Amino acid sequence: MSAPIQHAWSAQARFAIYYAPARASGWWDAGSIWLARDAESDASLDPHDAPALSQPLAQLTASPRRYGWHGTLVAPFHLAEHVSVADLLEVSESWAQTQTPFALAVEAATLGDFVALRPATPSGDEQMRALAADALRTFTPLRVVPSKADIARRMEAPLTERQRELLVEWGYPYVLDEFRFHMTVSNSLDNAADRAAIVDWWHREAQRLGPLTIDGAAIFVEPAPGEPFMLWQRLAFTAKEGQENA
Repeated sequence: MSAPIQHAWSAQARFAIYYAPARASGWWDAGSIWLARDAESDASLDPHDAPALSQPLAQLTASPRRYGWHGTLVAPFHLAEHVSVADLLEVSESWAQTQTPFALAVEAATLGDFVALRPATPSGDEQMRALAADALRTFTPLRVVPSKADIARRMEAPLTERQRELLVEWGYPYVLDEFRFHMTVSNSLDNAADRAAIVDWWHREAQRLGPLTIDGAAIFVEPAPGEPFMLWQRLAFTAKEGQENA
């Protein structure tokens, strides 16, 4: 049964389908404390036990803090004109009921010039790619179709030919075979020593916390442009092994 709609989001609101660790898990606490913000309660938190860095940790995590502790499955989108928030919630819950929980070993790594957690094995990477692809196909009918101007703007980025094809077809270049699941823990950082220190710190945290449990997703909302994303609704994966997409 759908949870009550608690907010009358404006037409400017963007929604995203993200993975977020369970609220009661050590992973949720660790990531939220690191980013100094709980995206579900919107509480400010006090980071502790951080590595020695060239700047205060809060200055190096401002970008991921606005988005909240998450890994993207479907990038932020506006709802299509004919789609209501209730429609989104109904589709989201139905989709989640077709997904089976699994464990995902992760590792810390530098991706370009920022630091993130990513699947530690090729099989884990493929599991997350399949999950994201299924979510993409499910939620695309609910999204506003990107305008030609939006596509043209994104085309200005340094994209491969395959990424350009995906951008035209799906409105975003990093989907399907180009999707790489990650959970961002830093801004883009010029300082290599900072990147290395953060990787080392999260390497130890990943060993302490063990695999992520991929047992649900969540609807995150950006209420208005530039505002912090908030975790609005959690979506439990309830299918049993062999029942996926039945």
